[in-house]
Amino acid sequence: MITSTPATIEPEQRAVARLVGALYLVQMAAGVFGEVVARGQLIVRGDATRTAENIIAGERLFRLSIAGDLLTCIAVLVLTWGLYVLLRPVSPHLALLGAFFRLVELAVLAVATVNSLVVLRLLSAANPLKTFEPAQLHSLVSLAIAAQGLAMTVGFVFLGLGSAVFAYLLLKSRYVPKAIAALGIFGGLTLSIVTLAIMVFPDLRALGMTYMMPMGLYEVGLGLWLLIKGLPTPAPNES
Repeated sequence: MITSTPATIEPEQRAVARLVGALYLVQMAAGVFGEVVARGQLIVRGDATRTAENIIAGERLFRLSIAGDLLTCIAVLVLTWGLYVLLRPVSPHLALLGAFFRLVELAVLAVATVNSLVVLRLLSAANPLKTFEPAQLHSLVSLAIAAQGLAMTVGFVFLGLGSAVFAYLLLKSRYVPKAIAALGIFGGLTLSIVTLAIMVFPDLRALGMTYMMPMGLYEVGLGLWLLIKGLPTPAPNES
């Protein structure tokens, strides 16, 4: 059963709302650092040898990218808990469904991060495959990096679905402006549907990251709103 804004918003919901807002911004910052700022400087698309050389020379930066990925996972885990606590009074069953989607996403992304550790293992002096030719090792490194990217793509499907469910509950609850919640539903469904479509029709990769923009705008907008404004004060006659 889904209700409108509850007449009484519990203190824990108000506290969690601020935490959720902060975590939306933290997880996005950590994700951008790990994927763009750190790894983006090291990985050269289409050049396995250059990529391997960059990672060896910038090993500390690559390790920082792994730390950024794990920090993102931790932030999203706490964020998922916060969203569940916040939206459980609106619909416990849908809040649980949204949490399940996000937890599957997290499991996939955590496994994906292991591929970065595999990259370091392949390029280390203790690599059990060190008898391989350098070109072969570099190809394996590229494969591990690609596997991480593919796992993240799978995670995007569950991220979009979970976000759409939570955004729908936000829309029904009236905890945030309707425009933000509607953008969340649209952004989440777009992320999931287009990601699935790209798996079936690879030529759609030409879209680049444009289809992810609504989701990014939603997370930043929702994060800032909850962090700064918090939850509304329900009118006395609401039920």
